[in-house]
Amino acid sequence: MKIFETHAHYDDEAFREDREALFDEMFANDIDTIINVGASFAGCEQSVALADSHEKIYAAVGIHPEDVEELTEARMAWLKKTASENQKVLAIGEIGLDYHYPEPAKEIQQQWFRRQLNLAADIKKPVIIHSREACQDTLACMRAEHAEQIGGVIHCYSYSKEAAQEFLKMGFYFGFGGVVTFKNAKKAVEAVEAIPIEKILLETDCPYMAPEPNRGKRNYSGYLPYVAERIAQIKQMTAQEVIDITNANARKLFGFSAVQD
Repeated sequence: MKIFETHAHYDDEAFREDREALFDEMFANDIDTIINVGASFAGCEQSVALADSHEKIYAAVGIHPEDVEELTEARMAWLKKTASENQKVLAIGEIGLDYHYPEPAKEIQQQWFRRQLNLAADIKKPVIIHSREACQDTLACMRAEHAEQIGGVIHCYSYSKEAAQEFLKMGFYFGFGGVVTFKNAKKAVEAVEAIPIEKILLETDCPYMAPEPNRGKRNYSGYLPYVAERIAQIKQMTAQEVIDITNANARKLFGFSAVQD
């Protein structure tokens, strides 16, 4: 089995020059499937366009916490309609809370996070959650909206192994990418140790967060073997086992058998 990339941003300007060449290379080599994840509203539209025009690319649509001030009722209706009607849209995301910067205000982020969780529950799609420096409020919003009945992934998981247990209680998966390969990634390594391999997904968040030995370069899904290798070391298994299990995990979470049939 090849790698299922669960979180990429190929709509990003960083890929404008060579996007199609990269797709050809990746699908010929290590990559099986890619989910291109919306963050801004324009990014959602572009993610859907990429999914519609490439057999092995799927989309998630949702508004990132840094962009929630773009949201309107009309745009919420578009997200709902698109995610309901387009079979290649597999999830609502990326949605969540990010308190790294003072804006948007925490209350506004929480309001739109809960609205988008509710939307996902309505249409029975899983969520892709972005959470930075906002662990307790993320958990509180998820509990309030019964996220255990929605399902999804905490992407780029950055919290403690103890916090991971709280997300695990809701049945959530955890996305790991380049950070786990960094020399100072003690928290990420401890989280990978503590989380069952059956709840781990591979992701890049490209063009950001390239793994060692390419840290600082433009990231892309072709670097995911480095992430699989590092998780394999931590879990004392082979990289191929990590790839096979995480691929099966992604297919299970994103309802893949239904898409394929």
